[in-house]
Amino acid sequence: MEAFLQGCRAALQESRPLHVVLGNEACDLDSMVSALALAFYMTKTTEAEEIFIPVLNIKRSELPLRGDNIFFLQKVHIPETVLIFRDEIDLHALHQAGQLTLILVDHHVLPKSDRALEEAVAEVLDHRPIDQKHCPPCHVSVELVGSCATLVTERILQGAPEVLDRQTAALLHGTIILDCVNMDPKIGKATLKDKKYVEKLEALFPDLPKREDIFESLQKAKFDVTGLTTEQMLRKDQKTIYRQGTKVAISAVYMDLEAFLQRSNLLPELSAFCQAHSYDALVAMTIFFNAHNEPVRQLAIFCPHMALRMLICGVLERSHSPALKLTSMPSIHPDLQAYLQGNTQVSRKKLLPLLQEALSAYFDSMKIPSGQPETAHVSREQVDKESDRATSTLISGLSQDEDDPPLPPTPMNSLVDECPLDQGLPKLSAEAVFEKCSQISLSQSANASPSNK
Repeated sequence: MEAFLQGCRAALQESRPLHVVLGNEACDLDSMVSALALAFYMTKTTEAEEIFIPVLNIKRSELPLRGDNIFFLQKVHIPETVLIFRDEIDLHALHQAGQLTLILVDHHVLPKSDRALEEAVAEVLDHRPIDQKHCPPCHVSVELVGSCATLVTERILQGAPEVLDRQTAALLHGTIILDCVNMDPKIGKATLKDKKYVEKLEALFPDLPKREDIFESLQKAKFDVTGLTTEQMLRKDQKTIYRQGTKVAISAVYMDLEAFLQRSNLLPELSAFCQAHSYDALVAMTIFFNAHNEPVRQLAIFCPHMALRMLICGVLERSHSPALKLTSMPSIHPDLQAYLQGNTQVSRKKLLPLLQEALSAYFDSMKIPSGQPETAHVSREQVDKESDRATSTLISGLSQDEDDPPLPPTPMNSLVDECPLDQGLPKLSAEAVFEKCSQISLSQSANASPSNK
């Protein structure tokens, strides 16, 4: 693998047509390893003198945000210097020159900024449901397994198993185990195919690390924020929502909120982060384990615009579906509100739609112009009313108004955003059924009340 990657860097200096294997923009371990291994396999099995180059779809400067990627590369002795990142190759220039063929791995939807490259896409290998509206018109191979690395392993072992070396096998093996949460049946991410190809890799290379050892080390590296700047911590696992010209960042931060708030120059850094990326507000959800190995969630809302900050805090405090059970923590600055989250089952995934609908309802009513701070005429009572109305709109469903399709999720584990590959039927519990019936009753009562007056 290492010799192959060194040859890829040399090939960039030549003016020749290139076949680029491109991972997704999250550049999680699965995306990186799948791109490396698939390009390696295609190079080894092609009869013509075609050049296949794996490209990591982030800037090189962003690699430190992927601690598990860095750890695993070091573990299998692949130097970072041989990798090729998105800012080191001009795909648009290659396409305009007629020298680009794209193979998409671990995603099948290009963002709006890359939409011109769709006609260069020749193949897709992915493990998430197809987005028919954005999927490129080429050969698309999709199967809902736990890890895209499983599909790459299948292609290699079915096509030319003799080309698989231990270094590449170790990359694939560890990635599948991490994505499938150590094949834990209680988590339910591992499919029969994932299990099958992990076992095949272990049979071919008996000296591969034990599953428990590689999973624990990769998981630890994934959550390690040692040495990261405040901006890097916020960007490590971040999502963004837009409503009415307003931009809110929601970041998962893997440390105790009290320790995070004690970082030197935190407030200027939060302000600079929001200004640099044009965020009107930042919601940070911290996640860590206490001494009893129990998950602890905390929230921090940073927003210089008082009305918007009051809206977000009001909606979160009043939410009952889901109920966050928030307890205010001492504030270090008027622009920042912190909470201890009593209901640790409410993940960021469940927080996002609440914020989306709240912002939509609020700005539809208040008509606050884009980019302006709060007005002196917006009272707490008005914000409370809009918060209540925003929360009630959740019953009618969620809206999506972004131009781009959502980015592929960065798989963390069920602690952060739940299982992104859980595409089965909803898991109904007695509590969920009771809650839904209560919502229906409330909705029917609200609709019937005008006629009763």
